[in-house]
Amino acid sequence: MWNEKHADAKSFLALDDADLLRQLEHRFALERGEIALASRPRAFPLGFSFARRFVGARLALIGDAAHNVHPLAGQGLNLGMRDAASLAGRVAAQMRIGLDPGMPEVLNDYERSRRFDVAVNGLGMDAMNRLFSNDLGSVRLLRDFGLRLVDRAPSLKCLFAEEAGGASANAPRLLRGEAI
Repeated sequence: MWNEKHADAKSFLALDDADLLRQLEHRFALERGEIALASRPRAFPLGFSFARRFVGARLALIGDAAHNVHPLAGQGLNLGMRDAASLAGRVAAQMRIGLDPGMPEVLNDYERSRRFDVAVNGLGMDAMNRLFSNDLGSVRLLRDFGLRLVDRAPSLKCLFAEEAGGASANAPRLLRGEAI
């Protein structure tokens, strides 16, 4: 999987197999060996979306089943891990006291706990993608200024790294290495 501008993706899809393989070989430099097509490539628009509901009757959605985010630095995986850890904590708490972990109240609590994090992070990743894929001079200046500012502020850099890795104080216990 790789990202292309919409027009470039359309061009790739229009190529015959031999020309497509030549383009892929040029882009990926054959460092991992010969490239072969297992099937015709397909294109999917990247962006941010999430399910209206994360839960139903005895059902909870996590990860890509609950939300789709632009694949920046593995943040979709991190969101999915926070979903799984949050749900696991709630299920374990219910089971520890002998209650049904599939009760609507438990699942609704999981949904409430995840929607804000998913929305904020998904919108943030979408904004980052738009910011870093924009070559307008003024946007590039602002972006470079922001990167230099964060690079020169170790505590801010650490905060961003913790948040991106999902290990902040707000993370579910399981992700912080605590027993559930």
